Amino acid sequence: MTLAETDGTRERILRAAFDLFTVHGYQRTSLRRIAERLGLTKAAILYHFPSKGHLLTALAEPMVGDLERLVDAAESLPPGPARWTLLEGWVDTMLEHRGRLGLLLHDLALVDQGSTYQRLLRIAMRANQILAGPDPSRRDRVRAVQAIAMCSDPVVFLMEVPAPVLRADMLDGVRRLLADEPAAAADSRGDDDEPAVGAVGRRRPGRPRSMGPEQLLAARRMHAAGTHSIDEIAAACGVSRATLYRHLNSSDNNETVSR
Repeated sequence: MTLAETDGTRERILRAAFDLFTVHGYQRTSLRRIAERLGLTKAAILYHFPSKGHLLTALAEPMVGDLERLVDAAESLPPGPARWTLLEGWVDTMLEHRGRLGLLLHDLALVDQGSTYQRLLRIAMRANQILAGPDPSRRDRVRAVQAIAMCSDPVVFLMEVPAPVLRADMLDGVRRLLADEPAAAADSRGDDDEPAVGAVGRRRPGRPRSMGPEQLLAARRMHAAGTHSIDEIAAACGVSRATLYRHLNSSDNNETVSR
């Protein structure tokens, strides 16, 4: 058997396993059933995959690998752009692997595949650290964990919602979560640089009124590329729209930004 034939057989086995796992569940699908679906022997399946667990690990690998590469890329960016790169990329990865994600979470069988499960946990922990930012408070850490869940769970629980619609809703929700004040409070005031007053009357600090050199450089690049709205750039940099407008309009960059 040539290498190409081996790869082709392996892919056929994975496709059949995914189809049968989806219909019957991981636990109720035997290797013999997969072999019969393909007209192969059980020994032929075991030649490519030593156990049913190895099949599950192989099905999970594309998603796990994509998440790992995403976190690697985000870690190389300044904190502001890193946060939004990670969030958008996480949502896109979840949606791209939507079918397999639903399968993996439905049976929770991946928990038995120790190395892959531990790898996923490490990826999630790294993502949480990126979202929480440098020197995070307890509240920052809590919101980081919530943000990852917001960029994952709806993909599985709302399978009937079209991907583009779900993507927009998920990103809107996570923006609101990570904003420094509730969206309704910001909308009711003309100046979103002022600190917000919480429901129990305690005044919370507003967003920073200034931007560091790295933040400003990233904001200029995103604005010049035309791929992000002002709201998205402000969210990525962790500042208000007013602060972003002021810096983009400042004399040191000579740019004009229209609302």
